[in-house]
Order: sequence, then C-alpha cells, then structure tokens
Amino acid sequence: MIDETQRHAARRLLDLCRAKELHAVTAESCTGGLVAAALTAVPGSSAVVDRGFVTYSNEAKAEMLGVEMALIERFGAVSEPVARAMAEGALAHSRAQISVAVTGVAGPGGGSADKPVGLVHFAAARLDGTTLTRHHVFTGNRDAVRGQSVLAALALLTEIAG
Repeated sequence: MIDETQRHAARRLLDLCRAKELHAVTAESCTGGLVAAALTAVPGSSAVVDRGFVTYSNEAKAEMLGVEMALIERFGAVSEPVARAMAEGALAHSRAQISVAVTGVAGPGGGSADKPVGLVHFAAARLDGTTLTRHHVFTGNRDAVRGQSVLAALALLTEIAG
C-alpha cells in the first residue's frame, strides 16, 4: 500500500512534470512496480506517467530494456552500471523524457559482503543525455527497504525533472 509520505512525494513530482510538460517512465527490479504504483495512486497521473517496466529477472532487464547481459555478468544486477543502463533503456523503450530505475537487495536473503541486504542502486535519465546515479544502504525488513526505495526513487526523479 502507498503511504501518505510516498503519495505526497509522487504528487509533488507529478505537479512539476505537468508544469514542465514531461512524461516519466519507471524501470523497477526490487521495488516490483511500487514506484509506478505511487505515481498512479495520484489522480491525474495519466498526464505524466507513460509506462512502467518491472524487470525483476536479468532476462527481463535485457529483453525489455536492452541491458546487455555482459554488463549484468560483469557487475551484477545490483550495480550502478546496470541501474544506469536500466534508466537509459527505459527512455529508449518509451515515449517519456525522464526515467528512473531501481535495482537492489530488498532481503531478507540474497545479500553478500559486497552487496548487503538493503543496498539499492538508483539511476534517473533525461532525453538530453543527463543521467544521475545514487545508491543507499537502507535498514529494516523487506517492506522497509522497498518503501524507502520508493521515496528515494521519487526524489531522484524529481531532481532530474527539476
């Protein structure tokens, strides 16, 4: 369920995008569509949201977004280069001008010394060629990691829209 903090962040982003006549696309792995859900929970979001890709598997990242398997094999799905490729691929496979991508380890398992549970990589891209990347190590259970990831994704998308 989308909480009020996420809804507020989504509403603020949507207002900004409407004012700038921008359309947005999401490319999500560990959040499983929650960023798109937060955006579309706001009435009138269809004026901004173009589409959302849920690319949970490596194959989906390659098939739907054009992420090269060699990149995933070299750096792993949870990495800055893959998040960047996801964001740029989402733009290439949509009609949007801005995108956000999320890939991480939500837990409770799947973590390692190099990529602990809670590590999430984000990228946001614009059609002008600008791409921003961030990463965070969130704490808490799976729901907490995913919820914090939604807020971080919305903040990065707002940054690139601004």
